[in-house]
Amino acid sequence: MPLRLLAPAGVLLLVACTSAPPPAATAVAAPEQPVPEIRPGRLAGYLAAAAIPDSLVLVPAPPAAGSATLAQDHAVMRAALALRGTPRFEQAIRDADLDFPFAAGSFACALGVGIDAQRTPATYRLLRRTLADAAVSTRTAKEQYQRPRPFVENGEPTCTPEDEQALRGNGSYPSGHTAIGWAWALVLAQAVPERTDALLARGRSFGDSRLVCNVHWQSDVLQGRFMGSGTVARLQSDPAFRADVAAATVELAAAREQGLAPDRDCAAEAVALAEPLPGAL
Repeated sequence: MPLRLLAPAGVLLLVACTSAPPPAATAVAAPEQPVPEIRPGRLAGYLAAAAIPDSLVLVPAPPAAGSATLAQDHAVMRAALALRGTPRFEQAIRDADLDFPFAAGSFACALGVGIDAQRTPATYRLLRRTLADAAVSTRTAKEQYQRPRPFVENGEPTCTPEDEQALRGNGSYPSGHTAIGWAWALVLAQAVPERTDALLARGRSFGDSRLVCNVHWQSDVLQGRFMGSGTVARLQSDPAFRADVAAATVELAAAREQGLAPDRDCAAEAVALAEPLPGAL
């Protein structure tokens, strides 16, 4: 697999329950234990396979033919196709890239600080490991339903043509990219709660980029958010995850004090993300 619904009240509840960091004076940096790679460049997650929320159990079947939900999926698809060639489309290309170190900067503008392996190692590790957990959470439903992606139906190109062959054989529902982006938004909001609104907005736009890319349906994205939320809820009981969040809280505060700037053009990103996507939920 190439890697590049939660109601608002539920989001706020999850953030509220998990956002209180330990006092900076008593927080201790997480020990740097070796983390195995599940494949070259991709770290293992925090959770054992049996502990990861199961999308086949948790999400409904994809929208049925003739349903209002499927009609909504098609309406949003048409609106998203109209964004080709705009700054929003260019942002969607960037959001498709889940490879590190580039992906570490995906939320830097929303966070207000840069993230890299040298100066913010715990945060960098946190993003890499939660990526694996969130991605796996969508796998069983993807494999069961094998929902064709929008570009397969409409014949229009995507924002990552190099991935299209692989995507044809990978189920669209629910969206793994969205689960990852939403999990990152929640985890970073836990570490830096004063940036919660900006981070959640960025998490939503990260998933919406999959609509703009013509590789996911609206319902894929909504259920991807749900699985991202469930994964982060389950992570709260993992000691290594909690240690990395505590360490990230301390190092991100220090990075802000040191003026560690985002590595992205935040003004251009803001312009791109201001582009409306009619009908998106």
